[in-house]
Amino acid sequence: MSRTLRAVLLLLLVASCGGRSSGPAPENLDDACVILRERPQYARAFRAAERQWGVPVHVQMATIYQESKFDGEARTPFRWTLGVIPMGRISSAYGYSQALDGTWEEYLEERGRYNARRNDIHDAADFMGWYMAKTTEHLGISQHDTRNQYLAYHEGRGGYRSGSYNKKAWLLRVADKTAARANTYQAQLARCGRY
Repeated sequence: MSRTLRAVLLLLLVASCGGRSSGPAPENLDDACVILRERPQYARAFRAAERQWGVPVHVQMATIYQESKFDGEARTPFRWTLGVIPMGRISSAYGYSQALDGTWEEYLEERGRYNARRNDIHDAADFMGWYMAKTTEHLGISQHDTRNQYLAYHEGRGGYRSGSYNKKAWLLRVADKTAARANTYQAQLARCGRY
């Protein structure tokens, strides 16, 4: 084999190992119909999670908006010491769903989906549906109750059970905004049909 051919094959092999890129977030995040028209793979992912777990599409979308603004590569910011020395990220949250390492590992183990990735919308939606279905099972929160599902998602089920969110006025405001966005998305999705 010629050196050029070997170099091209090696380059193709390396490029194929790069994995699935989540791509940039949609431009208009305020219109659910536009988001799903622009990213049909999102619609497929949300519908599949809704069928599997019962979590409505608008609840999933509002939560992903709040967690990552539909950015599959989203991460928490770095902590800094003395304003210049990076000390690691605030948490291990990553991807569309901002799943923490430990919770993601629990999901992978329970679902047997060891190739799932947090920056893949299908895997992130399935994770979110799984988590919220467990929240319904353990805490009795309706899957249609965006506000309380979001609080349990953010604080963890133990944190929700202990009421830790009640000491965080900012988080209560965020949960209210997430619920309002879910209502807006639900109305938009009703107008644009079954995406």
